[in-house]
Amino acid sequence: MNDDRAPAGSRPDQPLVQGDNRPAEEIERRRLAAEAEQLREQLDHTRRMAALGRLAGGVSHDFNNMLSVILANTAMALDLVEGGSSLHRHLMEIRSAAARSVDINRHLLALSRNEPAHPRVLDVNETITNTLGMLESLVGDGIALHWQPGAGLPPVRMDATHLGQMLITLCADACEAISGVGSVTLATGTVVVDRADGAPATSVALTVRDSGRGPVRDPGLTMVRDMVRRLGGRVEVDRVPGQGGTVRLLLPAHEPGEGEPRPALETFERPVGGTETLLIVDDETSILKIAQRMLEELGYTVLPAAGPAHALRLAQHYSGPIHLLLTDVVMPEMGGHDLVPKIQALHPGIRVVYMSGYPLHLIANLVVLDEGLPLLAKPFSFPDLAGKIRAVLDGG
Repeated sequence: MNDDRAPAGSRPDQPLVQGDNRPAEEIERRRLAAEAEQLREQLDHTRRMAALGRLAGGVSHDFNNMLSVILANTAMALDLVEGGSSLHRHLMEIRSAAARSVDINRHLLALSRNEPAHPRVLDVNETITNTLGMLESLVGDGIALHWQPGAGLPPVRMDATHLGQMLITLCADACEAISGVGSVTLATGTVVVDRADGAPATSVALTVRDSGRGPVRDPGLTMVRDMVRRLGGRVEVDRVPGQGGTVRLLLPAHEPGEGEPRPALETFERPVGGTETLLIVDDETSILKIAQRMLEELGYTVLPAAGPAHALRLAQHYSGPIHLLLTDVVMPEMGGHDLVPKIQALHPGIRVVYMSGYPLHLIANLVVLDEGLPLLAKPFSFPDLAGKIRAVLDGG
């Protein structure tokens, strides 16, 4: 059967037959050029995410230090007030807000890197609500962000940071499709879909709609598809020319196993302390002071050092035993990994705990830590700090 339609990639004014293979070669050349352009876009996307990750990693260090002070002071104040009082409720609100800030910081850091998932059972509506402030900053002026949460959603089991990363990516791509003024709408609902074996299954539908006229961007969508596919879900995309686009994520609902524990009620219990002597090293004065106060309240003798040189002087002149060194990893004059062997030479048998406000992937690029030594991530709470110190002192 004759077909007078031009092959894909050819121009209508280009002859199909020229007595040689030039038409076929031209089609192949254009196909390769299109593939190369797509690869360039994906590479540009990867480079932008890597640059953003380096920037976010540096900012997160200072942000984590501030959150450490907020969380630690709140925990200490909670220990002084009566449970159920008005002041206690206010302090719990402060602690919850700081904890949400920690999650936001993690979402920012997740923008540019792939890391192992830490799935947990979560409420999609709650997770989106906690991310709205950051998403509103992302869409900027001229674009309205609407949130339409569905009622009675089942929980899903996934990494909350990955869900935040998908939201950020889809909202950013939606904004790029909008020229000037427009809107982005987030909506959730419950749907029943057919599994691979044909059996019906409940899923949570997370929809991102935009009013733009541009195409759905492949680089961001490819990353989202991969994440959803690993969860056993799927992604549906629909764009009507001139009417905007819709991306719908179908996330499998979590089916709780028999005997699965329920989430514990949020409480505050005083951590266990001790009487040992601790040397704390951090070039951030606020972190040094709050760690000293917390540990002294637990009965420890604390030697605070505002840097490695100060720590070495204390270790040299202190006549008694020093049982544990708590040191920041990255400091201007000398890193914690270089300080540790010098302190160990002065006090053999001293136990070590590192702490840092940098994300783990950036620490790995900066220094090589001794394998097996514990790391306390900033921001840390009163129980986090006390529990880590006690566990290491007890040989855990």
